[in-house]
Amino acid sequence: MSSSHIVRPRRFLLASAAVTSFVAIDMPATLAQQVREPLPPVEVSPPQSRKQTKPAGRDAATVRRTAARRPAVAAPKPVAPNASAPTPLNSNAVAESASRLGLTVRETPATVEVISAETMREQGYRTVSDVAQGAVGVTAGDNPAEPSAFSMRGFTNSQINTLYNGIKIGPQNMTSRIMDTANLEAVEILKGPASLISGEGAAGGAINFVSRQPHTGPIRNEADFSYDSLNSFRAHYGSGGSTNVEGLDYRFDVSRSTLNGFADDTNTRTLDVSGQLNYRISDSLKVWGAIEYREDRSRAYWGAPLVPVAFSGSHATAGIVSGSYVSSFNPSNLGPITIDDRTFNTNYNVLDNRNVAQEVWLRGGFELKLAPDLTLKSQAYAYGAERSWFNNEVEAFNAATNTVDRSRFYVAHNQRLVGNITDLTWDANIAGFDNRLVTTLSSSYLDFVRPGAANLPGDSVDLVDPNRGFYGLLTTKQQTARIDNEALSFEDRLKLTRTFALIGGLRVEHIGLDRNSTDQFGLENAGFPFSKSWAPVTGRIGYTWEAVPGLTFFSQYATGADVSANNIFLLAPTQNLDLTTARTYETGVKHVLWDNRAEWSFSAYDIVRKNVYAAAGGMTLNIAGRQESKGVELAGSVRPIEPLRLWGNIAYVDARYADYDFVGGSFSGNTPPNVPRIVANAGASWRFFTPWPVEVGITGRHVGDRYNSDANTVTMNAYTVGDLYAFVDIPKTVFNAADQARLTFRVRNFTDKRYAIWGDPFYPDQILLGAPRTYEISAAFKW
Repeated sequence: MSSSHIVRPRRFLLASAAVTSFVAIDMPATLAQQVREPLPPVEVSPPQSRKQTKPAGRDAATVRRTAARRPAVAAPKPVAPNASAPTPLNSNAVAESASRLGLTVRETPATVEVISAETMREQGYRTVSDVAQGAVGVTAGDNPAEPSAFSMRGFTNSQINTLYNGIKIGPQNMTSRIMDTANLEAVEILKGPASLISGEGAAGGAINFVSRQPHTGPIRNEADFSYDSLNSFRAHYGSGGSTNVEGLDYRFDVSRSTLNGFADDTNTRTLDVSGQLNYRISDSLKVWGAIEYREDRSRAYWGAPLVPVAFSGSHATAGIVSGSYVSSFNPSNLGPITIDDRTFNTNYNVLDNRNVAQEVWLRGGFELKLAPDLTLKSQAYAYGAERSWFNNEVEAFNAATNTVDRSRFYVAHNQRLVGNITDLTWDANIAGFDNRLVTTLSSSYLDFVRPGAANLPGDSVDLVDPNRGFYGLLTTKQQTARIDNEALSFEDRLKLTRTFALIGGLRVEHIGLDRNSTDQFGLENAGFPFSKSWAPVTGRIGYTWEAVPGLTFFSQYATGADVSANNIFLLAPTQNLDLTTARTYETGVKHVLWDNRAEWSFSAYDIVRKNVYAAAGGMTLNIAGRQESKGVELAGSVRPIEPLRLWGNIAYVDARYADYDFVGGSFSGNTPPNVPRIVANAGASWRFFTPWPVEVGITGRHVGDRYNSDANTVTMNAYTVGDLYAFVDIPKTVFNAADQARLTFRVRNFTDKRYAIWGDPFYPDQILLGAPRTYEISAAFKW
């Protein structure tokens, strides 16, 4: 039984500059960012798609003091080349899931990536899992048990917070769903313990999905369509800009997709409708409201079973998996294992399977300038979700019968979440040093009702030609979890010089849990109901130093906390309920140069997480006393000549358990599941400046060996895949209906590589395979 199944916002804009610049939304997302100084006085402004910095100079308080002494002051020289322009690695973007201070990526003492909507379109990222796999050192698997499962810096699943416009809705491996990128403006990735910003659960980092935002200016429209060789289809329409009502801006998006899988009878259908209104009542007050409806409906693929090499014979495949395996489900000693090539496209799920989710977001708030250097921002939100899984989920080969043993599983979620986040931002001068302090008070209440299977029907089917059958008799029981959360946090930036800043913060959090569990007859199980509470204190302290213009060194020490036993919804009355704690040391450098035509970054880190619960296979949880992760990351991008762009990144991590002993054995020294030592991405593109501009490109990805369970007996072998693309921009003189029109042809996995993309440690008898070669054609229009 997978832990993922047991229980399966308008974000606030931080301070903006006294001078803002708005651009049309058909420009690249990095160009559609607000121009501002580092830490100027806060001024209420309409939301922007992304923010961008002015050339760094004196902070506002210093400028005002100087202006009082003389009538005019020459503009300070920028400390970074073309600091207001987009950079190859998008380091001028403001990632608000990484800091509430309004810092750009380059000003933040941590490793942060911002993937813009423009990058998503150019790279053909259709889902958020695609986006994550293009980032530095991040892998993803789209496991149907926990869609959009991520791994980075040695941590996976619920150890990484998933945020929606900065709001956490619950453990990632229970609440995440597959998500199309069409309605997203950006994806922000913050590496390492991140509890200061997003709270409990962010031991490995946080990934924030940012919805499209209104802009001020002429109305712009866009439409996108795509179709691929698996008969997948996507469509999106978006519109935004200023209305005839002065001060009222809007954004509306609707997208629909049908993504067909390579396995028999598998597909995912998504629908996403989102909208937001911003209304500037006065120069000091703005209000806004947003609504979003999402749904996805899937017929799921749960992987290919591990099979003995001796049984498969000539059908055994090399290079996908290796090692020996003893099943924790049958149990069968399979000996050396393989993936049988006759099962590449086989779906072992029952014919009446379904994965369904419906989600609704309501968000609203205001921004009020109380004084020139004091701004109050507040948002309230409500979220509701209905989810259900109704599948055969276990596919375990039985060496005694040479068949595949199957087991069903059902669970449903009824989730309701309400909350509020309020920020007070104060710009001040302390002993002659410019300072910004953000105080945040947040609270939320979560009600989670989970009907689940009380029985697990099972059967056995042929490996090659399974009689899929139907689910069978379903008997249910119910669990509930009610969680209240309150947090008070402080984040501060003190500029000791124009180039050196200290940045730190502290978060005090209270988590209260009430759980109940009943059997199929409605009787309470032993030990239920029960209540627990925790009060973690986490924070971050670091610095940034711009040694020369464009070259910034940084270091940080950060801490995180989350609840043991995988996540808070799984806690049993008899389990150790201490908090899991994490800390990281990180140092690095970020460098933009050559008039913003080149950029690179490097970071090294050391993370330790203590009192860890981990999956041991089946329904078993073990305590791993400590999890250690050390690594380095390097990324770069350059445009040596105008037509040519080159980019690449590589990450190395050494992650392992320590003090991981249990009755019957020890996993100390083993590597956590789905954690490769090496992940590398690279790409190149060439643009032909012809009357019909054409661009061709290639991207490649290498992922090293990984294990599918803590036992480390089965290896998912390293793989390298690549994509090819070419697009043509159709001139307006040819197609007058749109200001911009682009046709794109793309080949995914052009070598048709067969590989293992993910392994669920709760279902170690099977492996999820990656998609084979597919062809896609798409069209995009803006007017």
